[in-house]
Amino acid sequence: MNPKIHLVLRVSTLVALLCLFANMAFCAVAPRSGQTPAEMARRIADLEAYVRNTAPSTDGVLAGTPGPGHNGWLMTSSALVLFMTLPGLALFYGGLVRAKNVLSVLAQCLGIAGLVTILWWAVGYSLVFGKSFNSGILGGSEYFFFRGVDSMPNPDYAYWISQNVFAMFQLMFAIITPALIVGAIAERLKFSSVLVFVAAWMLVVYFPLAHMVWGITGRMNGVFNPGASIRAVDFAGGTVVHMSSGWSALVLCLILGPRMGFRKVPMPPHSIVLCMVGTGMLWVGWYGFNAGSALGADGISANAFTTTTLATAVAMVSWSALEWAFRGKPSVLGFCSGAVAGLVVITPACGFVTPGSAVLIGVLAGAVPFFACTKIKNMFGYDDALDTFGVHGVGGTLGALLTGFLATSAVNGNLTANLGGIVGRTLWIEQLKAMGFTILLATVSTAALAYATKALVGLRPTPEEEEVGLDLSEHGEPGYHHE
Repeated sequence: MNPKIHLVLRVSTLVALLCLFANMAFCAVAPRSGQTPAEMARRIADLEAYVRNTAPSTDGVLAGTPGPGHNGWLMTSSALVLFMTLPGLALFYGGLVRAKNVLSVLAQCLGIAGLVTILWWAVGYSLVFGKSFNSGILGGSEYFFFRGVDSMPNPDYAYWISQNVFAMFQLMFAIITPALIVGAIAERLKFSSVLVFVAAWMLVVYFPLAHMVWGITGRMNGVFNPGASIRAVDFAGGTVVHMSSGWSALVLCLILGPRMGFRKVPMPPHSIVLCMVGTGMLWVGWYGFNAGSALGADGISANAFTTTTLATAVAMVSWSALEWAFRGKPSVLGFCSGAVAGLVVITPACGFVTPGSAVLIGVLAGAVPFFACTKIKNMFGYDDALDTFGVHGVGGTLGALLTGFLATSAVNGNLTANLGGIVGRTLWIEQLKAMGFTILLATVSTAALAYATKALVGLRPTPEEEEVGLDLSEHGEPGYHHE
């Protein structure tokens, strides 16, 4: 074919397609028969609200309608957060234990996922995100057994997200939080004890804390509850997820005591390869964790995506540089630990801080947890097997405090609603209050629940079972067959 004729045909096709799309766009907003200018204005305003992820007009045609783009992003984010636990955290922790206990970690992650899902459906979602109790500590009973949790949005939390999708997204946070605790007590807690403890811990610690921080009537929800008694902020889980699990993990590992042979026989990770694969999965899944917490595919979500990336990469480099300086070589485990520390510390801040602040957070996220895991743990001699407290407890606490100093309304305009007078000034004081309350709730409750679990079903396997390994003694199967 003549090149000139070919060019004319291509241009003609392009023009035709542009005309078609323009006609479709015009028809989408064109006035229907009998439609007034005011009705037309509301329709256009609703479309603008959808694009901006703000509230539609109460009498508009889109009021109470889920938006496909925002809904699609949150469903994707929900899958990513589940991916963090299964298989991300399972492989990360599984690679760090000895070969005889690898399946026990996988079983604990799987068991927790199933148990927490049932609790969430029965009472958890309602206790966190309901409001019938009109309480700052627990939500309500209106959503027990997902009654009324359908595809229509709950405007208390998201204008364009189906409530059942929102409930699934929040479920994934509820699943991973107690699973983090597993790292501190790895290789020495019975499976039955894990299930009993986690069930009670969710009811006593997680559900109340999540409501206090994220519930519309929560006493520590400084962003959206004008009556909050502690006006703190937590974008994606610094207090709710990492501080609660990290400080609980420390108490539980102290009560449980060290592993047999701790500091007497070598206990190296059996597969740094699995650990690295799990780290990569955690990093990928964390975008759902952080960017998904904007509850829409909007500018705040984009900022959280960016700050998460920067802080994680910088923390990974920071940790490895310190390891290189103090230990002579940068290890793959150091890269993995630094990346996870960066993810943890940026979590409460990601939707509130600038990229420049994220870089600063990354530097501190690599340094502070590094010394917590290498110096403080050795100084006090506790057996935090996989450094849950050093990374999540210390890192989550650091992140919550840094958020108080670095959060800015220039990134997230929601901060101006109830916190305009303290953002950039005294917000860090409110963060200290929330941190103190979280530590108190997590540590006291964990101690009480640990001793109650011990009285009910016991905590540790017998020395003989622990020596054989939990894979065989608890689950009757080995992780590997060597022939």
